[in-house]
Order: sequence, then structure tokens, then C-alpha cells
Amino acid sequence: MIEPATAAMDGISLAPSTPQERSDPAWGAVVSLALGVFGLVTAEFLPASLLTPLAQDLGITEGTAGQAVTATAVVAAIAAPTMAIATKRIDRRHVMLGLTLLLIASSVLAAIAWSLPSLLFARVVLGVALGGFWSMSAAIAMRVVPSDVFPRAMSIILTGVSVATVCAAPVGAYVGEVWGWRTAFMLAAMVGVVTLIVQFATLPKLPPLGVASFRALLDVSKNPMIKVGLLVILLTASGHFAGFTYIRAFLEQVPAFDIETISLVLLAFGIGGFFGNFAGGFMAERSLKAAVTLAPLLIAIAALALLLDGAAPAVSIVAVTAWGFAFGAVPVGVQTWMVRAAPEQAESAGGLMVATFQVAIAMGAVFGGLLVDNSGVGSAFAYSGMATLLAALAVFVLGPKRTA
Repeated sequence: MIEPATAAMDGISLAPSTPQERSDPAWGAVVSLALGVFGLVTAEFLPASLLTPLAQDLGITEGTAGQAVTATAVVAAIAAPTMAIATKRIDRRHVMLGLTLLLIASSVLAAIAWSLPSLLFARVVLGVALGGFWSMSAAIAMRVVPSDVFPRAMSIILTGVSVATVCAAPVGAYVGEVWGWRTAFMLAAMVGVVTLIVQFATLPKLPPLGVASFRALLDVSKNPMIKVGLLVILLTASGHFAGFTYIRAFLEQVPAFDIETISLVLLAFGIGGFFGNFAGGFMAERSLKAAVTLAPLLIAIAALALLLDGAAPAVSIVAVTAWGFAFGAVPVGVQTWMVRAAPEQAESAGGLMVATFQVAIAMGAVFGGLLVDNSGVGSAFAYSGMATLLAALAVFVLGPKRTA
């Protein structure tokens, strides 16, 4: 006998996951969500590539300017689990259009910022858009495509992350150098305008299913498979950011690459992530448990390879590329895991997932920094390997079994 929840988690086709699931996939709506993700991630990380001119223009230090990224992450962690509650009676189409309007507004406000408080206000607005959009995108995708192609839809949506990761920093730096940092933010606003037009044309009416509440968040958090998913996210994301935040220092110190080579290696990481998105969707359609297990396991293997033989240039290049491929597959697997574990409460599950991811980002970066400062850069990669290996083991041991 196969338990329904187990079947869904392991990629077996079931009856529609939600009362309004479509039999014909609305791929235009999926593409509009991918555009939204691209615009949000681009805007989120633009300050990193514009830090020096931005700080000079506003008369602040680079360290202070860097808090623009921190402010967005903190607000996103708060907005993610509460957005569904705050908009519980509003058509989800209108909510997503509103969040895209916030993306546009935040980029325009950043472009005309005249002081640190005005810049931080713009970034707070972006945090609301980022947390809300991320938390609800999987639930909406689940309603506009049939369940059997949901992982494929998520891989398309998350392609926006990979493209933004590859393009945002170099394009932002180039535009900032040629036309000024404010122009880069105006371009981000233009991306938001294009996204808004496509969403307006493609997103169907999506009345809210049920009434979101803090009680619903609590109920979802008690779901055994949601607990496993949150544990995997915490371990994988903290492990990734603990090590990869300091990848440049590692590449400079161990294989002793020059800056041009490091740039190419990081480009390989981004390209690996791009293909990892599609690979993650391909695996999740066939065996969700395998997809969620193999991605952190590959990160652990890559971290171990860097530790053991990272001084060899070829090993470092292959390991970093494999790391990017694996991390690109992570969001597809874990988002599919979370919404299939609680299909009727997908928005609450998505909110918990995004909040946990943001906490893990901060935790991994801080803990990795402490390890690097006290034990050397290799210790951060040791933690990365251990944390991601534990994530893979958690799925293997605690994940659903095919038979009851």
C-alpha cells in the first residue's frame, strides 16, 4: 500500500493537489513568474556590484552601504511568512501585480536616494516584495500547471535566479562604471515594468484558497515532512553560504588564481547553476526524494574535493562548477518538496521556506566568517561539507518511504 502523502513526495502522480489545479499548463504565467524572480534577485544584489560609487556618492563607508543588502534580507524573512496572512482575502493575481509594483517603486527610490535612510527605505520596500513574491510563487505555480509538470515549472521560474546570478553583478558593475550607479537601478525598474506587463497579460484570476492565519503557519510547521524540508533548507543553505561566501579568498590562497581566472571560475559556477535548475526539475519529476538528496550530497563532495586537493587548479575549477550545478538544483527540489508536503497550505509552507532560507543565509555567512577568522578559510569549507552531508542524510533517513 502506498500512502498518499508519500506518493506525492516521491513523485508519483496523484489526483489534483489543489481544488483549482489546471489540466492545461499556463506557461505564460510561469514565464511571468520567472521574470519576477529575475527582477527581484537582480535588484537584491545590485548594491554588491555598485558598492564603491554608491558609498562615495552618499558619503558613507562601503561597510555601511553593504547594509542595504542586509536590510532587504531581514525584511524578506519577516514578509515571507506573513504576506499570505496580510493578503488573505485578495485575489493572488492582484497580490503578485502589487508585489511587482513594489519592485519597481523600490528600484526608482534607490535610484533617486539622497542619503542612507532613503536608500534603506528603498531596500525595505524591496524586502517586502522579495519575501512576498518568493513565498507565494510556488503556490501560484502549483495552481497554473498540472501536478506532473510542477517541477518543470519551478525549474523555469528559478532559471530567473541563475540568469540574475550570472548577469546582475557584471552588468551592474559595467552600467555603474559607464552611466553611473543610479542608472543601474533604473534599469532594474525597467525590468520590473516589463514583468508587470507580462504578468498582467498572462496571470489568471486566482482567488485565495482558504484563509491564511498564524494558526495555519503553526499547523504547517507541525507537518513531519515540512519539518524535514526546513531542516534540509537550514543545513544546505547555511552550509552553502558558510563556504561560498569566502570562495574568492580560497581561490586566491589555495590554487593561487589571479583575478581574471577567479572571475571565470565564478562564471562557471553561475553557468553550472543555470543547468542545475533544469536538472533539478528533471530529477524531481521522477523521484523527488532522490533530487533533494543528491543536490546537497554533491555540494558536500565538492567541498571535500576543495579541502583535499583544492591546490590543483583543475580540481578547484571542476569542484566549483559542480557546486554551482548542485546549488542550482536545490531550490527546485525543496520548493517542490514543501508544496507537495502541504498542498492545501502551499502559501504558508512557502512562507516558512523563504524565512528559513533567509535565516540560513545570515547564519551561514556569520558562522563561516567566524571560522575563517579563527581557523582559516579551509574550516568554512569543512563546515559546508559536514552541513550539506547531514542534509542529504536527513532526507535519506527521515524522508518518505514508498511503502507504508
